[in-house]
Amino acid sequence: MSGCLCSIVPPNVLEQVARTGSPADREAALNTLAIDHSLRTLRIENGTLRGLAARRLALAHGGGGAPLRVIYDAQHRTDTHASLVMRTEGEPPVGDTAANEAFDGLGHTYRLYWDAFQRDSIDDGGMPLLGEVHFGVDYDNAFWDGARMMFGDGDGRLFTGFTAAIDVIGHELTHGVTQDTLGLRYIGQSGALNESISDVFGSLVKQFALNQTAEQADWLIGEGILGPALQGVALRSMKAPGTAFEGDVQPTHMSGYVRTASDNGGVHINSGIPNHAFYLAATAIGGRAWAGAGRIWYDTMSSGAVRPDAQFHAFAMATLHTAERLFGLGSSQAVAVSEAWTAVGVLKGVRALDAALG
Repeated sequence: MSGCLCSIVPPNVLEQVARTGSPADREAALNTLAIDHSLRTLRIENGTLRGLAARRLALAHGGGGAPLRVIYDAQHRTDTHASLVMRTEGEPPVGDTAANEAFDGLGHTYRLYWDAFQRDSIDDGGMPLLGEVHFGVDYDNAFWDGARMMFGDGDGRLFTGFTAAIDVIGHELTHGVTQDTLGLRYIGQSGALNESISDVFGSLVKQFALNQTAEQADWLIGEGILGPALQGVALRSMKAPGTAFEGDVQPTHMSGYVRTASDNGGVHINSGIPNHAFYLAATAIGGRAWAGAGRIWYDTMSSGAVRPDAQFHAFAMATLHTAERLFGLGSSQAVAVSEAWTAVGVLKGVRALDAALG
């Protein structure tokens, strides 16, 4: 399964620390940025082979409805194919908090996709969920490499351990789902949609695990993983983009769209716009978000409704068409989706659907 090396911490956050942080914080940020850069090349070279190995492991597993999880120990090396197994499916918790948290988070992600959408793992074919903890030394990131979920322990000042946030795990694994369905290019608006979809389902994983309604959810991504050097509550807020931490520059509306050459055209920044649209749609529909707005977003993905280079408008119209198909023309769900995309400046109003249909 090809695609981006997609990490939870945006490069602009680490770059900001590298420019303005204390000497120790700058060193930690630069170290993580250097590792991330080297891993992009490594992923291109080895991603296909690791993907094939994962699929061979899947053949030894049973049918859908149960995950196959394996947690490895990187032993603080930047080893993307560590072989020391810490915990496998069917085994009890081990004496390592990060390993158990990763194991549980992978399980929560599988359960959302299976129970809510009848999807059997990332590829809908029982793909094993592999995690690798204690990646690197003071590594301030976590990422999906196409076969495994890698977790740094953080340096304690910028970030703490990444395994504690199940929405981070759901976010990263959803990059694999997006690649398997829409194959969104990781640049510009299609890249921002890619990031937003991961935030959407990362949040849904947490809500599903806690059995929360849309109104009860905090709509934060990465709550609790920020260290004292980053003043804030989370990496991103879907409810109020731009407020998660000091220096958060995510826009909520197309009028604030950031045009930049960094971060693949601002994919982590401009994802705030579709993020907020989903939050507005989910809370307007109400109830369990995975059954309302989540179902609409998932069916839009699984039906391959947009091209890999889709812009915000194309994806918005696709979700609107999906809402009409699932819930009916003029349904409250379809109106909520239309009004949400209108509120963030992507659509022009409920009449957009009529115009599109001619």
